[in-house]
Amino acid sequence: MTNLPKTMKAAVLVAQRAPLAIVDIELPSTLDVGQVLVRVHYSGVCGSQLGEIDGAKGEDKFLPHLLGHEGSGTVVETGPGVRHVKAGDSVVLHWRKGPGIEASPAKYVWDGKTVNAGWVTTFNEYAIVSENRLTAIPPDSDMEIAALLGCAVTTGFGVVVNNAKVKIGESVVVFGAGGVGLNIVQAAAMAGAYPVIAVDLFDNRLSLARSLGATHTINAKTEDAAAAILRIVGAAGADVFIDNTGQPTVIELGYRLTNPRGRVVLVGVPRHGSNVSIHSLPLHFGKSLSGSHGGEAIPELDIPRYQNLCRAGRLRLSELITLRCPLDGLDDAIRQMRSGAVDGRCLIAL
Repeated sequence: MTNLPKTMKAAVLVAQRAPLAIVDIELPSTLDVGQVLVRVHYSGVCGSQLGEIDGAKGEDKFLPHLLGHEGSGTVVETGPGVRHVKAGDSVVLHWRKGPGIEASPAKYVWDGKTVNAGWVTTFNEYAIVSENRLTAIPPDSDMEIAALLGCAVTTGFGVVVNNAKVKIGESVVVFGAGGVGLNIVQAAAMAGAYPVIAVDLFDNRLSLARSLGATHTINAKTEDAAAAILRIVGAAGADVFIDNTGQPTVIELGYRLTNPRGRVVLVGVPRHGSNVSIHSLPLHFGKSLSGSHGGEAIPELDIPRYQNLCRAGRLRLSELITLRCPLDGLDDAIRQMRSGAVDGRCLIAL
């Protein structure tokens, strides 16, 4: 890597349930096979990162490490064997696999210690990314919106189309109206679902959900969500219930509130050690309970399609960005996300 900075500013997770360290770290001096150096412009902050900080999946064996899995940037240099992107390309950074090489994850250095990274990270000014976690986009793309295509949009729309397979006129309940949940609401409305019910604990999020296609909203903090849902969809229950919270009680609620052929799709992941209790007999007669893995999105196919919808004015993404912050302001932004003050997606400008 010639004539490039040897260091960069990055957010490092040093310990679970602790503030992030915003520090200068050293980049490797060469790119390995399949690695791509990207100048990151914008990164979204996903609930998954809050889960990583909190240790939702258990002990983190890779500390200290970098974070972030959706972003936009420009390719600076490519390592041996890279064919799908080239220097100068505008790209979306995503965690779902696309075409190309799955490279070895990069290792950075801070204060004499190795800082781990996966195949993609975005809470950093530069990122050494595996080729198969990048999708090239047109050079005139809106790079703020492009960052959301790395996860929030592709996951949300994929959940509706690939996991829930929503049909015109089916009732859809979306429990949790954060960054991904709002895209699920928008996708369900575009798919012709009715009613589209958004459930959350914060009225500001529910107001945004209504503007993006929710026909009904329920504040689960001030209302009996189960009773309200059944009043809207009828005693038989909902066709589709999508949970973004990962709370076992919400998952169990969704299972109870769906009709005999209803589909319960789990986007949120319960904390390590948390279990869900259900009566499984209905699963033998048409009801389904399944987990989504990023909406089963195919980045190289889905990202261009969603960009076309944006250009045509059919897909509204700019409204989803309701907080912008510099890297130095990330911890404060995370506090605002936890408090519910952030309606949609938080975007880091790097």
